[in-house]
Amino acid sequence: MKRLRIFLLIFFLPAALLVRPAALRAQQFALSESAGRMAELRAEVEFLCDSLCAGRAFGTAGAQGATLYLLRQLRNAGLRTTVQSFAARGRVGHNVVAVTPGWFRRYIVVGAYFDGLGTLDGRLFPGADANASGVAALLALARELPSVCAGEVGLVFVAFDGHAADLAGASAFLSRYRSVYPPVLMVNLDLLGSSLAPVSPSRPDYLIALGGGPFRWSLESAARGPRLDLTYDYYGSEAFTELFYRQASDQRCFLEAGIPAVMFTSGITQHTNQVTDTPATLDYDLLSRRIDLIATWLRAQL
Repeated sequence: MKRLRIFLLIFFLPAALLVRPAALRAQQFALSESAGRMAELRAEVEFLCDSLCAGRAFGTAGAQGATLYLLRQLRNAGLRTTVQSFAARGRVGHNVVAVTPGWFRRYIVVGAYFDGLGTLDGRLFPGADANASGVAALLALARELPSVCAGEVGLVFVAFDGHAADLAGASAFLSRYRSVYPPVLMVNLDLLGSSLAPVSPSRPDYLIALGGGPFRWSLESAARGPRLDLTYDYYGSEAFTELFYRQASDQRCFLEAGIPAVMFTSGITQHTNQVTDTPATLDYDLLSRRIDLIATWLRAQL
């Protein structure tokens, strides 16, 4: 019996040693991949907040620099890209439009605005959370999602300009491309990187999905992996939910056209539209997990 135990130990030990390192390697790879994505998100936010972009005010050279950067990033993701120019308030803005390769009957539009307050009275308003965070999320989704478009629904990624000009970029996009890329859904990424205004102290890992009620089951299912709590109103306020969902952000144009929309946000904080809205104030781990949730949910819609 003793010899049998020794034999079994000798026989099975190498297999056990092999399994554990394999699992360990998989875990290390996942951690490395997550760290890499967070570093990428931070680099993109920092570029958009750099003094070279000067706060990305609508119609300025800084916004044009951001346009060229976003065009390059989306083109490098393997998407068909174009720049749509439009006029508003006596200035010219530029949407960056990127479409999944192939032909599809219908499309989901994923959008995030990139223009900001700019530089006022010599003070730079970086706009890290508002809305470089949403744009960084847009770029991450553009890199990760197009390969899953195998049915009749494709994806259009749009970096909207003119948010500060009464949502002129979103309106211009819909006027020009609604018949070209018939949208069945609009997904808006608006202030997505902060953890400073949790829905409640007991729910620090959260995401607000305005307009997400009809998709509650699939959203809750997508939230299990990144372990996020979802809420479908703006901090329990009916008035603010109505304001931010139907009036104050880029999905408004789509809703007015009868197109369903979901707005993902982490809410306004004390830094929003202030000079203190810097890349250092964002929670990149939480931003990455929010992107995971949105990506998983979008895959279920394709």
